[in-house]
Amino acid sequence: MSYNMTNVLGILFANTHEGSVPELSAKRTMASIPFGGRFRMVDFLLSGMSNSGMSKVGIITRTNYQSLLDHIGSARPWDLARNDGGLTLLTPYGRNNQDTGLFKGKLDALYSCLSYIRHTDCEYTVLSDCDLVINPDFTHLVDEHIASGADITAVCHTAEYTEEETREAACFRVENGRVTKVAIDRAMAGERTMDLNIYVMKTSLLISLVDDLVSLGKYSFSRDVLQEKCGELNIGVYEFNGFYRRICDLESYYEANMALLCHDNLSKLVNSERPIYTKDRADAPAKYGFDSSVSNSLIANGCVIEGVVENSILFRGVKVEKGAVIKNSILMQDTVVGRDSRVSNIITDKNVTIGDGLTVSSSENCPIYIAKGRTL
Repeated sequence: MSYNMTNVLGILFANTHEGSVPELSAKRTMASIPFGGRFRMVDFLLSGMSNSGMSKVGIITRTNYQSLLDHIGSARPWDLARNDGGLTLLTPYGRNNQDTGLFKGKLDALYSCLSYIRHTDCEYTVLSDCDLVINPDFTHLVDEHIASGADITAVCHTAEYTEEETREAACFRVENGRVTKVAIDRAMAGERTMDLNIYVMKTSLLISLVDDLVSLGKYSFSRDVLQEKCGELNIGVYEFNGFYRRICDLESYYEANMALLCHDNLSKLVNSERPIYTKDRADAPAKYGFDSSVSNSLIANGCVIEGVVENSILFRGVKVEKGAVIKNSILMQDTVVGRDSRVSNIITDKNVTIGDGLTVSSSENCPIYIAKGRTL
């Protein structure tokens, strides 16, 4: 019998790792970066928690969180608009940085909202960053954690990784299901067990760790908890073998979006058993002109296609005028591509306008980014 998930608190970190994609996070959090034609990054973790029956979720913000506030709204799409619990956006201010008032690390961020964590009165807490495109079953994760008897269970994935993929990640050495060594920010190619930055533990343990470590001037969860205490605490692992992508730079963001053009990947991520919820803009269905041609692409509602679109992802409200050709590109909300323009291997942010008769292209797997509101 599964554990009662209403007694599990979810904590999401909205800004973590946003420095790895400065182009996309200059005016928004990592959590609110658009993805996959209609989603934001936060939608995947929020939906996973909602689908698992978790009814109390806190999102810790830091800076640039206006777009996140606009996207979350009342949290109704995730069934988290509730009088008791529901979704709470937590203050970005810590108690230990006198210069800016902003928290220094995850432990400091958690310290600033300990009163909220205590008030929820949940037995277990799930912590997660928002840099993952993933659809986890948190019910199974919590059940496995309880059955294992571990103090902390970390979600991980074992595979062949490049040096770039492990450069800003934590990798585990695991013996008999227990983490015995943690390497952080080491560029190591080969088979590695990579930490996906999703953890479950008893809330009482979390509070104790935060209280003790912050009082000693320590702020990093990876270094000061996972690495320093792996010999003291029983840190177990939960191997995730479904579809996921970690956004660690602009190229990985591009590749993760393009991966959804494979039907097998898309069906693993977005399915009827564990749907992904998001804010609805209530656009009309996409419109296709008589001379339009679309192949192997994701087209969101509100698009008007009068040209050619191949191997691309178009967000809501994108307009492709007659004679325009779009290939291998990601066009965010309300982008306009003018007549007879040629676009390939680019990422446009929201409200970009590409004029008539232009050619904008880049080499394969090295996309050009065009900032929000730009006109070419």
